[in-house]
Amino acid sequence: MADTPSVTDESPEKSKASTPEIPDVEFVGPDAPVATVLDWTGPDDPGITLSLRVLEASASPSFGSSVYTPGYPEVARQFHVGTTAALLPLSLYVLGLAFGPILAAPISETFGRRVVYLSTLPIAALFTLGAACSQSFAALLVCRFFAGFLGSPSLAVGAGTNAEIWPPAHRAVAVSLFVLAPFLGPALGPVVGGFAAQYKGWRWTQWPIIFAAVLAYLFSLAQKETYKKIILQQRARRLGLPPPPRTGPTGLAAIKFLLTVTLFRPIHMIFTEPIVGHFSLYVGFNFSVLFAFFDAFPIVFQGVYGFDAGYSGLTFVAIGVGCVLATGTTAVLDRVLYRKEYLRSLTEGRQGLVVPEHRLYAAVVGSLGLPIGLFWFGWTARADVHWVSPVLAAVPFAWGNLCVFLSAALYLVDVYGPLNGASALAANGLVRYVSGAVFPLFTVQMYHRLGIAWATSLLGFISLALLPVPWALFKYGPRVRARSAYDTVKFLPERNA
Repeated sequence: MADTPSVTDESPEKSKASTPEIPDVEFVGPDAPVATVLDWTGPDDPGITLSLRVLEASASPSFGSSVYTPGYPEVARQFHVGTTAALLPLSLYVLGLAFGPILAAPISETFGRRVVYLSTLPIAALFTLGAACSQSFAALLVCRFFAGFLGSPSLAVGAGTNAEIWPPAHRAVAVSLFVLAPFLGPALGPVVGGFAAQYKGWRWTQWPIIFAAVLAYLFSLAQKETYKKIILQQRARRLGLPPPPRTGPTGLAAIKFLLTVTLFRPIHMIFTEPIVGHFSLYVGFNFSVLFAFFDAFPIVFQGVYGFDAGYSGLTFVAIGVGCVLATGTTAVLDRVLYRKEYLRSLTEGRQGLVVPEHRLYAAVVGSLGLPIGLFWFGWTARADVHWVSPVLAAVPFAWGNLCVFLSAALYLVDVYGPLNGASALAANGLVRYVSGAVFPLFTVQMYHRLGIAWATSLLGFISLALLPVPWALFKYGPRVRARSAYDTVKFLPERNA
């Protein structure tokens, strides 16, 4: 029984992932003397929490992915391209989001998190401005790709920022709020883009992205650095102390290391680690369905119910409601179930170590909402059923989608630790955004050929096939972790369990 674990005896190398982080010095107060450049000066260092600013900086790029979609029919007419080609600006933007971490990693490791927010967002906004002013279809494609690519680093380093300012026992709530960005942003995009495209034209779907980026940039100006290595370097210069010794690779070796963590190792883990591979497939599919809805909703609400572009976009509010409910669900389950296990581990002398499978409660319940929402949507989206029914069907889908993703993110970090966990999350993000870029390119054809009911049901049947993933890992996760080629946290059952 994996509910009452104890840590196994492991080699020094293998035990690193299951050992809690120990502070460099004991905190004795804000005025404690600085003994070396590796010391904090007090328990509240490095400063105030920045979660809301991180959320704002991360929401802007994800909002930009979907706000374009209501205007793609006009793009097709203006540039004389087909429907699939007109959707390429959406797909290329999402593809740019997939590869942004490759840019974010070396910048954040060398200069810190704050520099990423302050340097990449303005350039992304300039490419968005280029997209809005594009006079050729090729220019639109190029500008949209680089807008996504340069907006993505804010999403990529946001997870690291939250990890640096929240301890593991309280991290679930902060992560839940942060992860709202890549889900709530795309849900709000069509709401704004629908009215912009209807009354001002497709070019005006890009201006809200610029306004959001400016707002995010202004928030970031007041943001403090959170990366410990950079903070200590700055403090050493200010106090006239020698800089901290370099412990990692430098030069070309450092670039190779960062590419390994952000690209090569994630791809390797997708194919060699069952936990990473299965969760990447599951989360990637769910995210793809969300992006497929950018095509499916107009087909349903404009084609069946006669909505205009603006009111059709408003139906995506249901996606946002589901995302907010998922955040609340994850926070409640964390406080009621995971927190109980954490406190129990403290009383049993396990230093706060909790079996990672306790992170999967939200995924287990959320997996049920995905097929329910899809089948409900598919078979009630017809003229003789009120439009409110398919709108409400989007709520359990969005709720289940985010519940599964939140659990997956927390679980992967708990299983693989900070470094390999970052690669596992990068693998998940790569699959998520690449599949999200591909799905909209064939969704329209699929719905026209199969019809609304069976096209959505096909997605529902796939979600049913993937539903056992969190359930199986909840039961068999310890066995799978024990066979991993990477350092993972490993537990054994209590002798009296």
